[in-house]
Amino acid sequence: MTTLMKDPGETSVAKLLSTLTTTLHPTTYVFATIADGAALPPLAEIQLLFRESEGITVITSKEYATTNNMEYFFPCKMITLNVTSSLEAVGFMAVLATRLATANMGVNPVSGFYHDHLFVPLGREDEAVEMLGQVAEEKRQEAARTH
Repeated sequence: MTTLMKDPGETSVAKLLSTLTTTLHPTTYVFATIADGAALPPLAEIQLLFRESEGITVITSKEYATTNNMEYFFPCKMITLNVTSSLEAVGFMAVLATRLATANMGVNPVSGFYHDHLFVPLGREDEAVEMLGQVAEEKRQEAARTH
């Protein structure tokens, strides 16, 4: 018998933001698309798969894509948000994406079951980490003033 899993995540945006830390991963990732029915990369090489009507989007390392002659787009770095947000948390990703947008930085967020991940343009990853840290610090100071 299957059962509904317990939500391991936090729903309070204020708490998520005030406890936010990040991990910047060293791998350079890229987005590619694979036609339905085409061979997929080995699971160990896949960061994300998502089926769309036009094909299967895959996020993989730039190294894998280059070695396997895959056309790709958006070389980027992945930043993991080291808080466990609920999949039902409202506004958490919007706050972070909006802050990065103030620096004219596109971001591609992906929500996993335990963590959210941001794919940011290659070369802007340090700036993104710094900005995310500023958001967290602002929320920590705000929380300290209200307690």
